Amino acid sequence: MSGKAITLDGVEHYFDAPHAGDAPIQVLQPTTITMERKQFVALVGPSGCGKTTVLNMVAGLINPLHGAVRLNDAAPRVGDPEVGYLLARDALLPWRTALRNVTLPLEVRGIERREREQSARKVLRDVGLEAFADAYPAQLSHGMRQRVAAARTLVAQPTTLLMDEPFSALDAQTKLSLQQQFLQLWERVQSTVLFVTHDLTEAILMADRVLVFSARPGRIKADFTIDLERPRSLADLQGSDRFHELFQQIWNVFREEVKL
Repeated sequence: MSGKAITLDGVEHYFDAPHAGDAPIQVLQPTTITMERKQFVALVGPSGCGKTTVLNMVAGLINPLHGAVRLNDAAPRVGDPEVGYLLARDALLPWRTALRNVTLPLEVRGIERREREQSARKVLRDVGLEAFADAYPAQLSHGMRQRVAAARTLVAQPTTLLMDEPFSALDAQTKLSLQQQFLQLWERVQSTVLFVTHDLTEAILMADRVLVFSARPGRIKADFTIDLERPRSLADLQGSDRFHELFQQIWNVFREEVKL
């Protein structure tokens, strides 16, 4: 293997116009991204600039109109068990308990029931929900459901994690708690992570690199290395001069694209 986890080579994409006869809408200009294995990269930029399109290409859900995508030296494919995809909405199965939602990826892999339940209970404990293993999604708060969704994504220990604003709909306290819990889990598992967010503080807290996209049609306008020591916590970073310096540098690029 080359050692590269994710490669987008000159990918370009258009979507059909909403009205017949209109020109296709270009969402991505030719874009090249290279990620090392176990690297955590955050994508930030204005809405509609192609960030989620990039995730969907890596997941094999979209084929680029031009260019090529490689995931661990192979073409991406839908349903790859080595890829986890965590969305802003939890997408839990309402007829399954928290435990049985978390065991689902292991069932698909054919893992024996006792082993998959042990693994699921451990991950639920890691996200602070061991006591709610038998609760149904309707009995859980939004933040709790998102923690179950995170546990379901992590239980199979995917080598690649795609995350599309997974904490954006949470209240501030729950968001901070889940960010920290996720970082602690990731530091143990060390998956390759491609993470979409509009929150610059979140991007700096979590990522090794932050890529800033231009407004649609998106292109990478800047690539920042986040040279802050791990493990990280927001409480520690807020007292760091380097954190504030990085935030200002990224913000200066970002605000040009959102016209602030």
